[in-house]
Amino acid sequence: METKSLSGYVQSGFPSSSHPLASVPVTVYEATAQDPSIVGTATTLEDGSFKIEMELDKSDRIFYAVATVSQDIELVTIIGSALQYDRPAWITASPPDVASKSTAEADEQGPGDTAYITINELTTVAAAFSMAQFIQNGVIGGDAFGLQLASLMFDNLVDRKNGASSEVLLSPPNADQTNSLRSTRSLANLIAACVHNVPDAAKKLFEYTTPPYKGSDAPTNTFEAMFNIARYPANNVIDIYNWSKAAETYLPALEAFPDAWTIAVKVNDSGNDDFLFGGPANIAFDKRGYAWITNNVVQGTPNSGKFAIVLKPNGKPADGKATTPWDDVHGAPKSPLFGGGLLGGGFGVAIDHDLRVWLSNFGWGDDVPDRGSVSVFNFEGKIESPPEGYIGQTHKVQGIAVDQDNNIWLASNENSRIVVFPNGAQENSIWLPIDDGFGAFGVAIAQDGKSAWVTASNTLYEYTQSNVSKFTYDSGTGQLTQVSSDKFGLALKGLSVDSSGYVWIPSGGEDALYLLSPDGEHVGDKYSGGGINGPWGTAIDGNDNVWVANFGKMLPGDVYETAAISHLAGTNEGTRPPGFAIGQAISPPSGYTLPSAGAPVTLHNGDPLYGNGTTGCPPNPGPATSPMMRLTSVVIDQAGNVWAVNNWKPDFDVDTSPKDKQCGNPGGDGIVIFVGLAKPPIKKH
Repeated sequence: METKSLSGYVQSGFPSSSHPLASVPVTVYEATAQDPSIVGTATTLEDGSFKIEMELDKSDRIFYAVATVSQDIELVTIIGSALQYDRPAWITASPPDVASKSTAEADEQGPGDTAYITINELTTVAAAFSMAQFIQNGVIGGDAFGLQLASLMFDNLVDRKNGASSEVLLSPPNADQTNSLRSTRSLANLIAACVHNVPDAAKKLFEYTTPPYKGSDAPTNTFEAMFNIARYPANNVIDIYNWSKAAETYLPALEAFPDAWTIAVKVNDSGNDDFLFGGPANIAFDKRGYAWITNNVVQGTPNSGKFAIVLKPNGKPADGKATTPWDDVHGAPKSPLFGGGLLGGGFGVAIDHDLRVWLSNFGWGDDVPDRGSVSVFNFEGKIESPPEGYIGQTHKVQGIAVDQDNNIWLASNENSRIVVFPNGAQENSIWLPIDDGFGAFGVAIAQDGKSAWVTASNTLYEYTQSNVSKFTYDSGTGQLTQVSSDKFGLALKGLSVDSSGYVWIPSGGEDALYLLSPDGEHVGDKYSGGGINGPWGTAIDGNDNVWVANFGKMLPGDVYETAAISHLAGTNEGTRPPGFAIGQAISPPSGYTLPSAGAPVTLHNGDPLYGNGTTGCPPNPGPATSPMMRLTSVVIDQAGNVWAVNNWKPDFDVDTSPKDKQCGNPGGDGIVIFVGLAKPPIKKH
């Protein structure tokens, strides 16, 4: 194997005003499944530079570098994914001191070229958050696929070449449209205070970042402290904020304390500005980590969009090019998707055992399906359904789920049915009515793999009666049977089943969740708190705790400008936080929010969020400063990133209007990705 050369700098601060750190040991590790493997060492010179001759240049996992400044100060960077621009991570970065070198020029380097990295406080923050679910006892390791995805998210936070903030965080829809850029700088200043010997800096940092459970050990170095902030973001928020002002190495930083120390990356590029995000509804991740997203409307109108969106694992639009070693560069999708009956996407999206993607069509405004339908695309993004979509006894579909036998379950809302396509065959569809004529909405496969729980309500709005039914389908006999039906809750939507078969069901009109046992018995009364407000979608993490997407009140006069995701303790006593009861809020009273740093929210094309100037429309409410909006879904990827779906804008009255005026503007503008916040879910297939 040809030896590669890894060069870089260990420093404090931004590239333009950095302070070199001399005589610092640097160790490069491969993040193997158990203990990390050392693949190179060096010590920095007076200018903070180092050079390591590497014999290992590829890994199924990732490489990372640690600079041990002192016993208390450990700085870290992620060198990268095994595949970057079709070459190993080592050789993709140009020298950090050659700012004029273009990306194109950097990509022309040959396979024997030197790679360059910078290790500083900001890279340490980015490493701790992106790798939060893969750090144990101070080292990084674990599942290869998850590590690859986490590495891509690291690149969204910081430039590994020069240690500066990433272009993603420096640019809309991030920059000062959210507080994430400033949050990373405030957190980096906590470490900088230690590096620059501010009195008691390490002592205070370790005190404030000790996990909030009895008997927890304090961190012993700065990387462990950052990891604890990432894992326990609601712990000692104000103390951490106040202490972050002890150093001003990274500016501008936060000007007010956050609700919690989460870091989120917002994405809003669909791949084509002629088809902007307009009410994304739900996400399904494929085995490569690609996000397949249903989309409600044409941005700025109340009418159905005729496209769906596919994002890469890093939130960038799918472009047919490889991103990870799991990609097939000749078979990757390209966003946005068109055809196959796509019309006003609904809440349903699922991937079957044959890697086909099923997307529901509900229809909005003046353009709705006459009947049906669902659209189907293959793994490469090519159409498999006919121009009108697959009908099969459906009308205005919402939720979709796939059972263990590859049967497709569809919540047919308009005609109040649960519909099953046996092994995906719509021509053999079978259906049963939903009790009381309620419109089916959410579908989740039960623990047995052959039954499904279904939510249904009178309407989509807030205070509407609802029920939950359970159906079972026998693939051998073709028999669909209703097992139970229970009327409770208000405006029930997207339910989830945990690994033990317990069912979490959000009640939008009650700001609460219900919990059913695997046999349908109610567990407790209702569970609330942690920022729950008009809950809509749910997800179960790898610890069996439940996450909630909050829509706010779907009622005239409501303005929801403090959108949040919520986190409640689950049914597994062994994996929920120590001392927590079932349903107890883990997230703070506000939930996990994404505040603004003051800049107005803009769409990907640069237009303001509320830019609808159609004659007869309601008055423009002025600049919007709520980067996270009304959420319908929350979905967790295999790196523990929590993807929250901005489905509707904040102002209900401006966003809705009589259909004949054509001036409603409800469609939310993209996806908010909370970095490393959740335990990756258990893979089901």
